Amino acid sequence: MSKAESPSEPVTKMSARFVEPVDKDRAQAHADFVLEAGVNAAVVAGEYYAGPFGEQDLGSLAATLAEHTRKLESGNLADCEAMLLGQAHALQAIFVNLSRRAIKQEYLRQWEAYIRVALKAQRQCRVTLETLANIKNPPTVFARQANIAHGPQQVNNGEPVVGSRAGKPENPQNEQSGASNELLPDGRASQAASRVDKAVEAVGEIDRAKVSSG
Repeated sequence: MSKAESPSEPVTKMSARFVEPVDKDRAQAHADFVLEAGVNAAVVAGEYYAGPFGEQDLGSLAATLAEHTRKLESGNLADCEAMLLGQAHALQAIFVNLSRRAIKQEYLRQWEAYIRVALKAQRQCRVTLETLANIKNPPTVFARQANIAHGPQQVNNGEPVVGSRAGKPENPQNEQSGASNELLPDGRASQAASRVDKAVEAVGEIDRAKVSSG
C-alpha cells in the first residue's frame, strides 16, 4: 500500500482545563480587580512616577482614577482639559530643550537628529492644543435637509401628492365630471355653432337661385 493510500492517523484534540479555585467569590473579585481599567492605569503610572516622586501607593492611585472616571461619566471634563493643557506645556518644554541641544551640536547629523525630534514635539503640542480647543468649543455641524417619503407618497421638493390607494392617485378632474378619462361637453361651443348655422340658413333663403318652371 502506497503512502497516499495509507489510512489517516487519528487527530489528537488538546483542550485546556483550569483548576477550580477553592474560593470562587474571592477569585472572581480578584479577577475583577486585575482587569479594572483604573487599576491597570495605576500600575503603569506608579512605575513611571516612582522615579521623580518616589514609590506610589497603587490603591490610592486606583481610587483617584476611579473618581476621575465618575466625574467624566457625569459630563465633567475639567480633569481631561487640565491633563491636555499640562501635556501641551510638557511638550513645549521638550521642544525648547531639544532645540537648545541642537544648536550646540558640531556635526550636521547630530544637529538634524535633535531638530527632528524637537519639531515632532512641537507638532504634537499643536495637536494637543487643537484637541483642547475642540473640547472647549465643539465645531458646529450643518446637516442638509433630506426629503423622505413614507407610504404611498411622492415628494417633489414641494407639496406631496397623496393618493387614496397605493400607486393610484385620485384625479380631481375625473371626480368632478363623474366619468373616467372623459371630456365634459362644452355648452358654449354648441351655442356658437347654433348661431352660425342660423345665419347661414338665412343667407341661403335670400341668395337662393330661382329655378324657372319652363
